[in-house]
Amino acid sequence: MPRHPIRFGVCLPQHGSTWNDAVEVARSCDRLSYDSIWAVDHFFGIPDATQPILEGWTELTALAALTSRIRLGHLVLCVSYRHPAVLAKMAATLDHVSNGRFVLGIGAGWHQQEYQAYGIPFPSIGTRLKELDESLTILRKMWTEEPATFFGEQFHIEDAFCRPRPVQEPHPPILVGGTGERVLLRIVAEHAAIWNNLGWAHRQLPKKIDALRAHCDNVKRDFETIEVSQQTLGAIAESEDEARRASEAVRAELPFLSGGDDLAITGTPEQCIERVQKSIDMGATSFVISFGRNPQVAMLELFAERVIPAFR
Repeated sequence: MPRHPIRFGVCLPQHGSTWNDAVEVARSCDRLSYDSIWAVDHFFGIPDATQPILEGWTELTALAALTSRIRLGHLVLCVSYRHPAVLAKMAATLDHVSNGRFVLGIGAGWHQQEYQAYGIPFPSIGTRLKELDESLTILRKMWTEEPATFFGEQFHIEDAFCRPRPVQEPHPPILVGGTGERVLLRIVAEHAAIWNNLGWAHRQLPKKIDALRAHCDNVKRDFETIEVSQQTLGAIAESEDEARRASEAVRAELPFLSGGDDLAITGTPEQCIERVQKSIDMGATSFVISFGRNPQVAMLELFAERVIPAFR
C-alpha cells in the first residue's frame, strides 16, 4: 500500500488563456475528484515571451474565493520575487480566503530573461538556494512565532508579526519544487511537507528519492512524512486513435514536461492507469498533471471518472 493517499492535481490555464478559461477549469476540478489546482509564477509566456499569461498569485487568490473544496498552490513561487516576510503575510491571508486550503509551493527560480526584463537581480544558483533556505525559515517563524526575528546572509526580520495566523495549524503545507540532489533536496528534508519532482526529471525519480532519503537521515527527519509529487503531462481519450492524437498534441505543446514517453500519463483510461501505477512503483505519491495549456473539461471529466477511482 502507498505510504500516502494518492493525490491528483491539475495545472490551471494561464498561457494564452482567458480568465473565464481558468474559472471553468478550477470549478470543474472542484466539482470532480481532483485534490488540487496549481498556477505557475511567471510574468512571461514560456517559451514565447510575447504570449499573454495571467499572473499566478492574483489568479489563484481569486479562484480561492470561487471554489469550496479543492486545495490550491503555486508550482512554484519564485523565491526572488517577494520578500519572505511579505510572502508569509500574503500566504496567511490566502489561507483565510481559501478557508485553509492553501499549499505554499516555492522554488529557487530559474528564468533569467524574466528577472532581467523586470529589473530583478539574478544571483548565482548558490545564492538563490541560500535565499530559498532562509525564506523557508522566515516563513515558518512568521507563522508560528510572535514576534519573529531572524538574521541571515540574505534576509532578516526583527520583531515581525503575522496576524491573523494561517487557518491551518501549525501552518500551510510547504511544497518545494526542484531536482538538485546536493542542496535543494537537503532543503526539502529540513523544511518541506511535499517535494515536487520536475517533469523533465520524471525518469530520474528513484535516484532523486534515494538522495532525499539520505538527506532525511542526516537531519533526523522521517522520510515517510514527505509526500513525493511528480509533475507530468496528461492526455486521455476512449479510443487508442483519439488518445494518440491527444497525447501528440499535449507533447508538442509542453515537450519539457514529458520526462519520458512511457511515463507521461497519456492514452486510454486503461493505459493511463498503468502509467500512474508505474510512477507509484517508482515512489511517487501524488501527481500534478498538465492536460495542455488550456485543459478541456471533457478530458478532465474522463480522467476523473475512469482513472482516479482506481487509486481510491
